[in-house]
Amino acid sequence: MSLIVWSNYEFRPGARELFTAGLAAAGCTLLQSAQSSRSVLTPGRPDLLLAQAGIAYGQPAPDDVMHNLRLRWVALSTAGYTRYDRDDFRAAMRARGVVVTSASAVFANPCAEHLLAQMLAFTRELPKYILNQAGPRAWNYADGRYSIETLSGKTVLILGYGAIGKRLAELLAPFHGRVIAVRRTPRGDEGMETVTEAELPRTLALADHVVNTLPESPATRGRCNMAFFAAMKRGACFYNIGRGTTVNQDDLFGALKSGQVGGAYLDALDPEPLPPAHPLWAAPNCHITPHLGGGHREQDESLVRHFLENLRRFQVGEPLIDRII
Repeated sequence: MSLIVWSNYEFRPGARELFTAGLAAAGCTLLQSAQSSRSVLTPGRPDLLLAQAGIAYGQPAPDDVMHNLRLRWVALSTAGYTRYDRDDFRAAMRARGVVVTSASAVFANPCAEHLLAQMLAFTRELPKYILNQAGPRAWNYADGRYSIETLSGKTVLILGYGAIGKRLAELLAPFHGRVIAVRRTPRGDEGMETVTEAELPRTLALADHVVNTLPESPATRGRCNMAFFAAMKRGACFYNIGRGTTVNQDDLFGALKSGQVGGAYLDALDPEPLPPAHPLWAAPNCHITPHLGGGHREQDESLVRHFLENLRRFQVGEPLIDRII
C-alpha cells in the first residue's frame, strides 16, 4: 500500500520536481496542502487533508498532528522546533510511536559559515571600510593598518551546543584559538571544551567573540540580558543566530552604546521583520541580516535530499537523521 505524504512546504522550481520524483520513486503519494508556504519559518495552519497522511512534511499545525492517528512520522522543514517542543505534544507522539525529525543538518553549515564570515568581518574591520567607500572614501592607511586584528588565537564562546556550534568549531579549527561551548549538562562527549551554565559568567569574561545559538524556550527567553552583557569582556563582539527572543534587545542596545559590547551581528531578532524605526538599526557597530543565516542557493534541494534520505531510512527501518522524538 502506498505511503501518503502530506506537505505544506512549497519548494522552489527544480527542488519541487526533485521532491515529487523522489516520492514517486519511493512509491509514495503526495498530498500538497492548499495552504502551503515557501518560508520554512511560517507556522502551519490547520488542514483537514493531513488526516489522510501517514507522513507529514513541513510545518504542520501541532494540534492537527496530535489528533491524527494515521501519522507515523513528522518531518519538520526547520532546524528549530519551538512550536512542537511541548510536553503534551511529546507525550502524544511517544504514546503512539510517532517519529519526529528536524532539518538541522541542512542549516548547520550555512549558519556556521555566516558566523565565521561575521567574525572575520569584525576582526578585519570590513564594515568600516564598506561604509567609507560608500561615503568619504578617505585613505585611512595609518589608522587601519595597525588597528585591524586577526582571528587566530582568539577565544570564541558558543552559547548552546548543537549542530551549528559543532560545525562552527570545525571551521574555527585552522585559526588555532580556544572554542568553548556552554551546555546545561555537559556529557563529556562534545569534542570541544564545554562548561556549565554556572560557569558562564567566568567564561564570558574570557571570550573575544560570544555566539548565541540558543533555541526559544521558557528557559532561554531573554537569556542574553544586562547581566550577561556586563559579564562579557569589554569590547568583545556578540552574535545572534539563535532566536530573537533569547536576547533582551534593549539591554543589548545599551551595551553597544556604552561600548561594553564592541559590536554585534544579529541574524535573528524580535520581532521579525524588525521595524525600520527600531533603535538596533542605528546602534553603534551593530549589523543586521534578515534571518539569512541558514539560507543558501541550494537550500530547497538540500531539504529535499535530507527528506528523501530519511524516507529511505524510514522505509527500511534504519535510524533517522536529526530525530528529536
